[in-house]
Amino acid sequence: MKETIIQFGEGGFLRSFADVFVHKMNEQGLYDGKVVVVQPIAKGLITVINEQKGVYHQFLRGIENGEVVNECIKVTSISRGVDPYTDFWEYLKLAHNPDMRVIISNTTEAGIEYLGTEHFTDAPPKSFPAKLTRLLYERFDAGLPGFIILSCELIDNNGKELLDCVLKYAKLWKLPETFVQWVQTENHFCNTLVDRICTGYPKDEAEELTAFLGEEDKLMNTAEIFHLWVIEGDFEKEFPLKAAGVNVIWTPDVKPYKKRKVRILNGAHTSMVLAARLYGLSTVKECLDNTTVRAFLNKTLSEEIIPTLGSTGEDITFGKAVLDRFANPFVKHQLLSIALNSVSKFKARVLPTLLEYYEERGVLPKCMTFSLAALIAFYRTDEANDGEEIMEFMKMASVADILKKEQYWGRDLSFMLTEVTHYYEIMTTQGMEQAYAEVLA
Repeated sequence: MKETIIQFGEGGFLRSFADVFVHKMNEQGLYDGKVVVVQPIAKGLITVINEQKGVYHQFLRGIENGEVVNECIKVTSISRGVDPYTDFWEYLKLAHNPDMRVIISNTTEAGIEYLGTEHFTDAPPKSFPAKLTRLLYERFDAGLPGFIILSCELIDNNGKELLDCVLKYAKLWKLPETFVQWVQTENHFCNTLVDRICTGYPKDEAEELTAFLGEEDKLMNTAEIFHLWVIEGDFEKEFPLKAAGVNVIWTPDVKPYKKRKVRILNGAHTSMVLAARLYGLSTVKECLDNTTVRAFLNKTLSEEIIPTLGSTGEDITFGKAVLDRFANPFVKHQLLSIALNSVSKFKARVLPTLLEYYEERGVLPKCMTFSLAALIAFYRTDEANDGEEIMEFMKMASVADILKKEQYWGRDLSFMLTEVTHYYEIMTTQGMEQAYAEVLA
């Protein structure tokens, strides 16, 4: 089978999402292509992927139409992995394959960034957009057609933002104007929305599931049944997701779908998890089972997030569905997994709602302000997982200096100092029980 897809990111989400969909298209004879996975950062799973020849088991579990679903798929859509940090030429060779047509990425909210410090000769450049620019130039130089580029990072206008970064690198590296024109006219940078809760490698069930499989699988992965992929454009003829039964929406405008999903589902996650972890909980299911944290989540959704969106029937229905998905008995979504890169996640998922609420009402939303205080308190612990510079700054800086950090938040948040400090001091001096009592009062 031909290699037709380049995928930046080997983590659990894309393996529970796009790679499963490609497997289904292949299995039904609708598509003839495999995925080559590129490791976007220096440490990753490429060695394991190649040891297993790209094969892994995906467990999809939950409640669908009132019935318990527990499905296991042996996914065979990945052909191999490439690590550009150990074999940069092998990475560039992907651009020379005329069968390659689709690029998929999920490098977290922090992944789409323009650093402006990299060089064309770096092998590889540090950032994902710089790596992509280098690959695109190799493709252009080989005289081959462009790509359908599906950016799955959870930021607004993810495809456009990625394109903007590529164009900045082209300018920085003084690449020819003909390349810039080729990037803009021969490639399709699609804005997308992705939705599926992926819970990754099932540590707690590994022994039981290994016995069930009858073999060791270091890449076995778990996720909920629900999924949605909204993509601007329509490439169904080339990439027949809908025909394969994937819940895909090809649309001229992804914004309404994205705003609802990011604000409600991801915003609820990010608002809840750091305080809950400081409270001693470990999974989203534990949060839903805990009276205090569930009350906080309900208050955040019903009094702050959904009203700011407009409280339409669609918003309210989606919010109720999110609570059901969080309470999925099969989903053991680790809080520390969601907590990865929380600074950029808070900026993308929570801060827009917080600022709109404040602008509309003239007062700060209590729960989301509490969440920002919890973020600061969490980053003082050894469990924070983010860029080294971010972790060092968040651990050592004052609350006032953190709120002033426009580089992190996109604006100066000093106007929140009194309220954030209030919750932060309760958390750090009286404990999370008292802090929750304060915000829920």
